[in-house]
Amino acid sequence: MPSTPQIRAQHVSRRTVLKAGATLLLSVTAPLRANAAQILAVRVWPAEDYTRVTLENDTDLKATHFIVKDPERMVVDIEGLELNPTLKSLVAKIQSNDPYIKQVRVGQNRPNVVRLVFDLKEEVTPQVFTLPPAGNYKHRLIFDLYPVRQADPIAAMIEKGDWSDPAPATAPAPTPKEQLAELKPDLKAEPREELKNELKTAEAQTKAADKPGKMVRMITIALDPGHGGEDPGASGKNGSREKDIVLAIAKRLKAKLEDLPNMRVMLTRDGDYFVPLGTRVEKARKVQADLFVSIHADAFVQPTARGSSVFVLSEKGASSSAARWLADKENLADTIGGVNVKNHDKQLASVLFDLSTTAQINDSMKLGRSVLGEIGGVNRLHKGSVEQAGFAVLKAPDIPSILIETAFISNPEEEAKLLDDGYQNKLADAIVTGIRRYFAKNPPLAKNRLT
Repeated sequence: MPSTPQIRAQHVSRRTVLKAGATLLLSVTAPLRANAAQILAVRVWPAEDYTRVTLENDTDLKATHFIVKDPERMVVDIEGLELNPTLKSLVAKIQSNDPYIKQVRVGQNRPNVVRLVFDLKEEVTPQVFTLPPAGNYKHRLIFDLYPVRQADPIAAMIEKGDWSDPAPATAPAPTPKEQLAELKPDLKAEPREELKNELKTAEAQTKAADKPGKMVRMITIALDPGHGGEDPGASGKNGSREKDIVLAIAKRLKAKLEDLPNMRVMLTRDGDYFVPLGTRVEKARKVQADLFVSIHADAFVQPTARGSSVFVLSEKGASSSAARWLADKENLADTIGGVNVKNHDKQLASVLFDLSTTAQINDSMKLGRSVLGEIGGVNRLHKGSVEQAGFAVLKAPDIPSILIETAFISNPEEEAKLLDDGYQNKLADAIVTGIRRYFAKNPPLAKNRLT
């Protein structure tokens, strides 16, 4: 009998030791888990549309924010974080020309909580959200600062326009025939029978409009440089980035188009910042664009892939497996660039697709053929016909829309071309000629919309 209590005592003792050990282990590991979050990189993307601040980290972070008035400030508290040199470097990344952030202050507010205070230049509408790992990025904590008073898109386009001054009020307005003549390509340089027939058709269409008192409206073209900001797009062997190259080409193209009479251009982005795919379409519709041209630089796993391509939307599916693969890749832009899902209109893509008409796709095919034919004189074509796939950025229901893959940035030879000023100019000239060919056959005066 004496042995029984002894056995029970040992059993209780062992249990007590195990409990004590578990408690000690928790007390040691709990602070380590709380302090485990590390800021890996900080990035700031200032733009007139909005300024984005990105904190890239190795785990999901919880943040709360609030606005303080007089003067305007945004305060952000981030939990589970200790101040480190990378986070401190955010202070130096705020530029003096940032439209919305004057400066930022960073400090350890209390244990495991870092506080950021953004001193603002004006009242903003902030969006604070997190993004899961995507592409080459780990977890991201995003601060998007939008102006409360957003500029009128047409007024902003006019302010940024570089087109020629309109004729004096005393000068007679150009007739539809005169405007058509300005849109005609140089037939001596391009002696194509097909183009001559197109011009005859266009002239016949303008006869009815060639009457005294008719107004000549501006033609509005939306140019869409792909990717931007957090989304670099494809990259070349020598380190070039798609987002930089296509923005440079778009700016050249904008200048050349605005040299033509009655042409104005809106860029969906004019700097290095991210614009969601649906927002690009929305911007074009807000300025009542007559055309939408998205500019990209292709990439493939094999560096031997080469050539330029033009794509339009497809109602029924991709015209080839390669077109489907490319559309799927381009449609990932929102995932890489980072969209606030809570505020993003989830129905936008489906609504646009439902509204996309056969007529819009037919007009897009006409534009695509005109542009592809001209690009073929500058660079080898990847495929000799316009391809179709479900590109989200081409889903404007009422705007002829094309996506141009200017060349393969993954091909070292074509990457060098894309970086060459001469090639960019020739490419821009070819696109301008293709657009003029399109309008020669489909004159904007045939529409009953004056702007």
